[in-house]
Amino acid sequence: MIDKDMARRVFSCIDNTTLNATDNNKSVEAFCRRTMEMRLADGTTVAAVCVYPMFVGIAKRTLEGSGIKVASVAGAFPHGQLPLNLRVDEVRRVIEDGADEVDIVINRGLLLAGEYNVVCDEVSEMKAACKGRTLKVILETGELSPLLIRRAAQRAIDGGADFIKTSTGKISTGATPEAAEMMLNVVNENVKFNKKTVGFKAAGGIRTPEEALVYAEMAKKIVGNNFINNQTFRIGASRLTESLYSLLTF
Repeated sequence: MIDKDMARRVFSCIDNTTLNATDNNKSVEAFCRRTMEMRLADGTTVAAVCVYPMFVGIAKRTLEGSGIKVASVAGAFPHGQLPLNLRVDEVRRVIEDGADEVDIVINRGLLLAGEYNVVCDEVSEMKAACKGRTLKVILETGELSPLLIRRAAQRAIDGGADFIKTSTGKISTGATPEAAEMMLNVVNENVKFNKKTVGFKAAGGIRTPEEALVYAEMAKKIVGNNFINNQTFRIGASRLTESLYSLLTF
């Protein structure tokens, strides 16, 4: 039996995502309009719509007044393999176009080479380019060992990440409970010892309400019940949004 109250809370934490090679202005506008239609009886909507950089403007115009934020991937998503100045410029550009939030991906090559401080410095530069907007840092946990997941999470936090995020959704291994648990433990350690609250986002392959609630319950257990709100907890999803909406309205 699904906990409807928790499902409603998770719905409010969704980043409804369209990151398809076939996206265009017309399809993104339609996606945003459908997202706005999915409003619960109490007025609850998803937290954000996440798009590619070139669609930030159309998403911003379409969602105006809805209370739904615009998130954009940036920083050479999904691989992070461009010179830092170009990645920072892309972050700066989506902010100028109106993005409320930015989802970047760290350079995993640097992690694998042991350049942990460089990873931290790069996150810091991209955070500065956000000009106070929310920065979510994708670790791409499916490419990392458990030890590197913990190190990447901490370096992202040290660099100024507002959220740490599991995956891009562009490789075969997306979010997993095992990776999420490691990341949430790092988040909790920062709350306890550094007095720094950082959000967590699970993304990549989360398609059903049951799967989404696994991550919500895990976050609740590790960090606390109050953590499950869209200021600190997100689920990146596409197909999940419709199914969760149907569950909560029928």
